[in-house]
Amino acid sequence: MAWKSAMTESAFLDVQDLHVAYGPIKAVRGCSLTVAEGETVAIVGANGAGKSTLLRAVCNLIPRASGKVFFAGSPTAVIPTHVLARRDGMLFVPEDRAVLRTLTVLENLRLSHDARPLGRPFEKATEEVFGHFPRLQERADQPAGSLSGGEQQMLTLARALVSPPRILLLDEPSLGLSPRLVREVYAILRDFRKRGMTMLLVEQNVRAALRFAHRAYVLRQGTIVQQGTGEALLADSGLFRQYLGVH
Repeated sequence: MAWKSAMTESAFLDVQDLHVAYGPIKAVRGCSLTVAEGETVAIVGANGAGKSTLLRAVCNLIPRASGKVFFAGSPTAVIPTHVLARRDGMLFVPEDRAVLRTLTVLENLRLSHDARPLGRPFEKATEEVFGHFPRLQERADQPAGSLSGGEQQMLTLARALVSPPRILLLDEPSLGLSPRLVREVYAILRDFRKRGMTMLLVEQNVRAALRFAHRAYVLRQGTIVQQGTGEALLADSGLFRQYLGVH
């Protein structure tokens, strides 16, 4: 698989000894991880393990107590999240989906396109997006707030595709979705992966994440306790019992 050879080169995203604290509470404790260009990596763990905190610290949405993050070889410590997204192509997709509810589907896409111009006309970009999301094309003139939860998640992913990032950070992409919609969302993400998009995702739906990811890190109480290929971790029943609280 291509990602294995990519891992022999320098990491595209390199997180080194990251610590995050909320006052006296240490939420992330010395986490280190790497993501190669074109690779999909998952961070899994039980509820409250620190997964979302880790992801938010990587893209500077919350401050780090200590540790370093390098993206494409450059340190990110002093770069605001919006600059990382617009200039560098590190796009964070929050668990609440964060669509602009009073704007139409098309207006949401326009804002995402204009926020990170790549020299591709908006009409050409939306033509491609609607090819992947025909349901959104049918609802192009509807306010985003009128969409179902699954449709809002599709709009969130469509906003990422309209100006493709260099790396996509996904926080709980299946949160609150029915099993059918979870399958739809992961089908879309697999298409992103086929295109060579680099992804780092946090997911409480452990089995879905491990089936999808090339590699994964297991987080417990803010510490990485295990890592490996998604396939190997999925086959480890002891892992599920000991660290993930599921059977």
